Amino acid sequence: MKAWEMEQQLIESAIPVVLSEEEQQWDGMADIGKVDDDKIKLLWGSNVPGSGAPERVIIAGIQAIENRGYIVEGYEEIIKEGLEALNNNDMVKLHTLTSKLYHQMNICIKDEKSSYWKYKIYKTWKQYEEDVTFVKDSYDVNSKEFEEKILIGWKSQLVGGALGTAVEGYTTDNLRKVFGEIRDYVRKPNTLNDDITFELAFLKAFMDKGGDVDSVDIAHEWIGLIPAGWSAEEVALRNIRYGIYPPESGTFCNPYCEWIGAQMRGAICGMVAPGNPKEAARLAWLDGQVSHYNNGIIGEIFNAMLVSLSFTRRDVRLLLKEVINMIPSKSEYYSVVKFALDQCEKSTNWEQAWRPCEEKYAKYNWIHAYPNAAAEVVALWFGNGDYDETLHIIAMEGVDVDCNAAQIMTALGIIVGKDKIASKWTEPFDNNIETYVRSMENIDINELTKWTVESCRNALKA
Repeated sequence: MKAWEMEQQLIESAIPVVLSEEEQQWDGMADIGKVDDDKIKLLWGSNVPGSGAPERVIIAGIQAIENRGYIVEGYEEIIKEGLEALNNNDMVKLHTLTSKLYHQMNICIKDEKSSYWKYKIYKTWKQYEEDVTFVKDSYDVNSKEFEEKILIGWKSQLVGGALGTAVEGYTTDNLRKVFGEIRDYVRKPNTLNDDITFELAFLKAFMDKGGDVDSVDIAHEWIGLIPAGWSAEEVALRNIRYGIYPPESGTFCNPYCEWIGAQMRGAICGMVAPGNPKEAARLAWLDGQVSHYNNGIIGEIFNAMLVSLSFTRRDVRLLLKEVINMIPSKSEYYSVVKFALDQCEKSTNWEQAWRPCEEKYAKYNWIHAYPNAAAEVVALWFGNGDYDETLHIIAMEGVDVDCNAAQIMTALGIIVGKDKIASKWTEPFDNNIETYVRSMENIDINELTKWTVESCRNALKA
């Protein structure tokens, strides 16, 4: 039956009724309007759910566009008026100004002088693959050891996420003023954050399709399982909802496409491709382009390869160097992780290496991939295989701590094993993981481990 026939059938079967005042449902429009008002307010001023750190995502959008080598003009007065409208709760004006500001981002012009354009832009997996040489190890996914490593990898991801969620969005100096040296949870830990959310969606798609999974499969899981996102992920969800599929879902009207949102979910791609960083990178590309672009996707590849090789490596510093060598040297992302590595090699402690990174990437938002990639490199280098010290460093560096800690601690947990992890980190958790993923609000970690292991084994059999 054609669409017009369906609609004709509907209208022909409709019998007129007279609705009472209460039945007319116009009051619901006001409720919808209030929801939209609240969403717009959050763009102009909000606090991170886990840590209370302040953020202004719409202004950060301008920052992100300029980081990507574009000139945004005429926004200063709009921002000034928008902040005034927010303060006065003038929602009529705030909605209009929000539209105007995003319009300015959408019509921005290329800044020919920007250093961004000195680097190669990677738009496809083929471009990436051609510019690097991957290492590959053999690893027995049918072993009991694999099951144990996946379990400790997931547990370590929860540890890193729980520690970091409470302190993300702040600077090293301000964290030290309040907490001193962070060497334990600063509050009772929990598993609720957005880091694991998108990994579960990937895992669901991978379970169904194995190595044949594509970006559209992942996008479908996103729109079915994930009720809401933030910055790049929220834009991508909106795009997918209206039929804009990857890779366009990651680029269309998305100023945040080189932020950390893809980088924070690379671990799962490495977990299902143990010892095979090329496959981990390919899967990360497919996942990353749902919501990100170029360096944003490379950030996910970085963490995916880090976790992949953690199954077959023991020396953290050598692992880090190997992974950095599998980032294309023509990319701006490579310049970031190489700069951080260079600081490590000429410094005697983590803070001496971190401070130049903190200064160099100050123009990037704390949710951008770059300062956080640098933080990962420094923490891994100076943690040097020590679980407690790595957590201490990654927490003290600040920026997007939960995303950073969850990723690198997955790799480090796999490397060191459960016997090298103090009970204070894992004992606060029971086996239950709480999430806001539809139909996965409560997951047993042992079941998640089994699901991950079986998905990997089945993919390799296919």
